[in-house]
Amino acid sequence: MSLRNIQIESEYRNLHGNIIRDFYNPLLSEAIAYDRSVGFFSSTALSCFSVGLCSFLKNGGKIRLVATPYLSTEDIQAMRDGYKARNEIIENALVRNLFEPENGKEVERLNMLANLIAECRMDIKIALTKAGMYHEKLGIIEDSDGNYVAFSGSSNESENAFLNNYESTDVFCSWKDFEKDRALKKKNSFEKIWNGTDDALEILEFPKLKDEIIRRYKKTAPKFDMDEDFSYEPPKIGEMNLGESSAKYSPLVKKNVPMMPKWFEKNIFDYQKEAIDNWAKQGFCGIFDMATGTGKTLTGLGAVTRCFESNKKLATFIVVPYQHLVEQWVEDVVKFNIRPIIAYSTSSQIDWKDRLKKAVRDQKIRPSEKSFFCVVTTNATFKSNFVQDQLKNIKADCLLVVDEAHNAGAGGFKKILDSKFNYRLALSATIDRHGDDEGTRFLYDYFGYVCVSYGLEKAIEEKKLTPYKYYPIIIHLTDGEFSEYKRLTKEMLQHTRVSKSGNVELDSYGELLAIKRSRIVAGAQNKLDAFRKCIEPYKKKTNILVYCGATTVVYDSDSSGGEYDFDKSEVGERQIIAVTKILGNEMGMSVSRFTSEEDIASRRVITENFKNENLQAIVAIKCLDEGVNIPSIKTAFILASTTNPKEYIQRRGRVLRTWPGKEYAEIYDFVTLPQNIDAVRYLTDEEKASGRALVKNELLRLKEFSGIALNRIDSLCLIDEIQQVYQITDKDLNDKKMEDFYE
Repeated sequence: MSLRNIQIESEYRNLHGNIIRDFYNPLLSEAIAYDRSVGFFSSTALSCFSVGLCSFLKNGGKIRLVATPYLSTEDIQAMRDGYKARNEIIENALVRNLFEPENGKEVERLNMLANLIAECRMDIKIALTKAGMYHEKLGIIEDSDGNYVAFSGSSNESENAFLNNYESTDVFCSWKDFEKDRALKKKNSFEKIWNGTDDALEILEFPKLKDEIIRRYKKTAPKFDMDEDFSYEPPKIGEMNLGESSAKYSPLVKKNVPMMPKWFEKNIFDYQKEAIDNWAKQGFCGIFDMATGTGKTLTGLGAVTRCFESNKKLATFIVVPYQHLVEQWVEDVVKFNIRPIIAYSTSSQIDWKDRLKKAVRDQKIRPSEKSFFCVVTTNATFKSNFVQDQLKNIKADCLLVVDEAHNAGAGGFKKILDSKFNYRLALSATIDRHGDDEGTRFLYDYFGYVCVSYGLEKAIEEKKLTPYKYYPIIIHLTDGEFSEYKRLTKEMLQHTRVSKSGNVELDSYGELLAIKRSRIVAGAQNKLDAFRKCIEPYKKKTNILVYCGATTVVYDSDSSGGEYDFDKSEVGERQIIAVTKILGNEMGMSVSRFTSEEDIASRRVITENFKNENLQAIVAIKCLDEGVNIPSIKTAFILASTTNPKEYIQRRGRVLRTWPGKEYAEIYDFVTLPQNIDAVRYLTDEEKASGRALVKNELLRLKEFSGIALNRIDSLCLIDEIQQVYQITDKDLNDKKMEDFYE
């Protein structure tokens, strides 16, 4: 066993090679000691180099790890304020970040970790600085002859860092003349850190952490004979993660060739298999109509793999609405052994344009070696001249996968969807475009037939989604708000037209008026008081989502009357700020906003804090509608009224993803009526007609949400009462008439 027999480079760069295959596995196979000090450590790292680690453990190897704890904003503030002893806060934070495994591979991974600690073959210490955080990345690998390799760089000890990030590692060998001094300095630095003699750091031991890992995860004797064809599981809550999320890519197979992960082949659901099979039968063109949270992304990637297996030369473009969804897709793409080009303006791959050019060129001149490439990009970047120019140069078959595909029916998108893509896949829970028959027809004409239709009711029945209780909260407009609502409605009537299909449509100015009118409903003043009462019982609870409208709230001096000045509302308080104040200032809850103003890094921190219950509530605007995956949400308060089925169906879907311990979800929907329903009973038919359009819109959402709720009876009684008072039949709800703009 000697490290000297291994060819070792002086530098490794993750995306220009495979550091697991070329560095970690061969060195650990010959080693007896592995020392590592890093900012973050995840148990997923052990899975990455499991081949080398198994040999290392057979050699009697031991691991010493120094890491820093993940502390929430509340932890740090409590330490500053002296609410609790610092060590208690840190210890609680460490234990809080331990989760239960959800599948067999996660059990094996954590069982190995627990056994290593129980047998004193792995020890963990925590590093703290007086200010800031410990962020060094230093490692020492040593063999039985005393030869050692010291390395440092940008990479943390996690699967994401090893296999997906752009990281660099500098290496120094103790037996090489020009490197041994650097190697010795780094070895001595680690020993000082481990022994607590580095004056800049404080090194702490937490026996409770190690005891808790053993208690939770030690199941059987350690299994050190892992198969080299190690299969990666989805990155969920079964990881011991001290701060960094993970992404998956197997280092043990040829890279960038689409492959079905074993865990997906083993656990694929019938409806997912049906979707892929039908898509292949239809010439690799079609639509996956699947409820939010039922695995559209993984099913789509399974389809990409099937298409490549049939064609062997393929250029794939995966197009999504937003930048944060690109990153979310990438986390799944790499599980299918694909190394994607991540293409958008602020991509972490700053050279993505060069990568795309090279991929197109290589596929043309080196087809046997570079038969496949995949681009994950945003709608905006996909439509750019640069990407469209590159598409013209592609000689291979092209596959287009469009997520949230209802967006592709819009005019700007339709213009660039031509015959270049001979293979096409649309993914959406709501493929039909609200109020746009022409755009909907285009989507079906371009993408083809629906290969699978897996709706919400069936998904809940088959336990793929969580059942829910629905609580409609009735509020009414103030007299001033209703007066302005009626004024805008009358003006809208002057800007309507009848389309060729016979539908009533608004011209461009009429659409602006409609937006103004919808903002009155979304920002209705009475919603805030109703929200205060509803949230009160939840002020000590977690996993709460509040949907706000992109609107302002006007506080009338006399809410029962007076004129509503829409222009004045533009200088009112934004609803999201008002709600955040109620939660944070009045209720004393830990809350964070999730809007377009937060960058991707901030959103990741918010999401992680929310999952770990360090954050009680997220207050969001529209950007959370499409694709964002926060399955731990248990309770949603929907203040933002919408008449678009696509939007409110997606908002409901955000809450219904499964999560351990989540037996059912709760949805509080703030339903806005023109006037107090008791007062309406005494109005004339003409007076009732002035608010009937608003009532019809709200009833459509009420009926949709109530239909499959656990407590549907209560809601159905309310719906029946509203329909009777306003004299609205079921047929009226389904008819869109010219009079609706006036009513």
